[in-house]
Amino acid sequence: MTTKGTGTNGSAKGFASTTDLAEKKVTFSEIGTDLYAFTAEGDPNSAVIVGDDGCVVFDAQATPAMAKSVIERVRTVTDKPIKYVVLSHYHAVRVLGASAYHAQGIVASQETHRLIQERGKQDWDSEYGRFPRLFRDAESIPGLTWPTLTFEGEMTIYLGKREVKLMQLGAGHTSGDIVAFVPDAEVMFSGDLIEYHSACYCGDAYLREWPMTLNAILDFKPKAIAPGRGDALKGLSTTREAIAMTRDFVTTLYSAAEHAVARGRSLKEAMAASREVMDPKFSNFAIYEHCLPFNVSRAYDEASGIDDPVIWTAERDREMWAALQGE
Repeated sequence: MTTKGTGTNGSAKGFASTTDLAEKKVTFSEIGTDLYAFTAEGDPNSAVIVGDDGCVVFDAQATPAMAKSVIERVRTVTDKPIKYVVLSHYHAVRVLGASAYHAQGIVASQETHRLIQERGKQDWDSEYGRFPRLFRDAESIPGLTWPTLTFEGEMTIYLGKREVKLMQLGAGHTSGDIVAFVPDAEVMFSGDLIEYHSACYCGDAYLREWPMTLNAILDFKPKAIAPGRGDALKGLSTTREAIAMTRDFVTTLYSAAEHAVARGRSLKEAMAASREVMDPKFSNFAIYEHCLPFNVSRAYDEASGIDDPVIWTAERDREMWAALQGE
């Protein structure tokens, strides 16, 4: 069991997410033949790929108790075994529920494995402190989730005749991001590289590279996408809209930070400048207020020449929050 981070600074106003306690409605929708998106109004999504002899679950949820909700939906459409859990990246809200699936393999990029070693425990503590609702029944988590199969570049899983291509198309949300593509249905599973009417969390992002990774996804011309957050995306026009929306979010954020750094502005001043351009377009997106402090902080760092994201800890959360409030 992890130690709960605080996410606030004394009597200062807490992070937006610490008071977000409302449960979200889950939708389980078919986005291609035997392909399903598990979505929850801006909470982290999972997805299911059903093949001839088994299933893949793409992203595991934050706790084993929460993963059981995914398993319940899987059992409404198939009794085939869940053979693999694929992790799009290392963040705690995506991976710590993996043990519930009893899969024969937990698959991730080698870079995601490295990031779990480097910062997985700190990320767990930090995320739990920021957004406790996303860790329902946290006591059910047995410990860090470790991939049992890793790869660089690309690997393929076969579920009988059904091919599932796992690919590193570039960094974006993290340096270890992977996507899954099912060629027979032309459906993409993007993880948090694509969001739909939900803010991108950019605290561990590579903002300059992210748009190029989105271009690589666009090259597949996916007919449907299971995004990291937000509704399932069906149809070429909708998938293109979501990719464009995500690109606009990350480029607007980085441009504001870049201009602030070039003018010698403080982090607090960069936050105000970011709000001027971000709020009119994105303030109605899910988890926008939760993400914004971390997003501006990372964008400010990257624009200042800090190429690799600094590890987030509960202590760093508080320090950053104090700086943004001018304390």
